[in-house]
Amino acid sequence: QVQLVESGGGLVQPGGSLRLSCAASGFPLDYYVIGWFRQAPGKEREGVSCFSSSSGSTYYPASVKGRFTISRDDATNTYYLQMNSLKPEDNAVYYCATAWGCSGDSSDYINWGQGTQVTVSS
Repeated sequence: QVQLVESGGGLVQPGGSLRLSCAASGFPLDYYVIGWFRQAPGKEREGVSCFSSSSGSTYYPASVKGRFTISRDDATNTYYLQMNSLKPEDNAVYYCATAWGCSGDSSDYINWGQGTQVTVSS
């Protein structure tokens, strides 16, 4: 059974940093990619990062490139999203999800975690 569990969200001031975690289990990790998405109230779900274990490639949209970094801990099958220089527009619920290939389209993703709230505010 595929299971994705996010953690690490919280309240941070503008310019601050947070590291989100996604504990993955129940599927062959090397055959999937892990994507991070976010959804703010009243907005569509937006892809913010993707990691392919098979190729080692990563993807970031322009809105977060240079500020967000995705990585994986092979020993614990945990994926991380390091978020630096956070802005109020980064406020959202953040989700991790699996897919066969990196894509910014949430409909391409198969399994989803429950989400973790990130609030950027002074």
